[in-house]
Amino acid sequence: MREFFYAAGFIEVETPVKIHAPAPEEYIESVRSEGDFLRTSPELAMKVLLSQGCEKIFQIGSCFRANEQGRKHLEEFTMLEFYAVNWDYRKLAEFTAAMLKSAAGNNPVFSTYDFITVDEAFKRYAGVSALDADADDTFDELMVTKVEPQLGLEGLTFLMDYPASRASLSRLSAADPKVAERWELYRNGLELANAFGELTDGAEQRRRFEAANKFRAANNMHAYPEPVEFYNALDRGLPESSGCAIGVDRLLMLLCNAQDIRDVRA
Repeated sequence: MREFFYAAGFIEVETPVKIHAPAPEEYIESVRSEGDFLRTSPELAMKVLLSQGCEKIFQIGSCFRANEQGRKHLEEFTMLEFYAVNWDYRKLAEFTAAMLKSAAGNNPVFSTYDFITVDEAFKRYAGVSALDADADDTFDELMVTKVEPQLGLEGLTFLMDYPASRASLSRLSAADPKVAERWELYRNGLELANAFGELTDGAEQRRRFEAANKFRAANNMHAYPEPVEFYNALDRGLPESSGCAIGVDRLLMLLCNAQDIRDVRA
């Protein structure tokens, strides 16, 4: 993977694992560490680098999420995260598919890919529109039980254009503001990656984080300090960009035909 990024002109970076303020995501809980937190993702720190002039960056390192259980989850896992200025989220998807195919060598598991919108997938596999499922609070259940098991059965599948309410760090689609420029990548029903056309509006990002914090408070989750450095980066000006996060351990699961993520960890 590193060789592919270097050849494409990316710079490898390293940002702190111990941070003052994680992004207040609604369904991800951080791990506390001596009054601070272990990062759930390097996303905010890498966006600070974008605001300071970096244009194509990637990072491979440990991330931490509390209470992660099951055969697909670990509390400590390895994340590949990368960003490119002036790329839209579709170009990012094409690049990601090429990178995975290269990294896997002759293994056919990543050799082909296709695209489907979230709404198309919900109508096809769950018999309801994605926006209706989002409105009546059945989106998550239907995604897990009906939609995800059908994704990526023949090759990689990019699940595109999530409802706007389910993409707190991505910009809305110019063509349809009811959906956001977000995709997730699947193979054999397993989620491998999450990507955004990045939100660059500081006022809108603050509003979304405030709403997420209210949700977290109502559900007895950690209260987080404001991510001041990230807000300052938005105020300086975050360039138009797209970014992707990939679970490296899950890639190994597929390449090794492992049924449990712990089978690919030392």
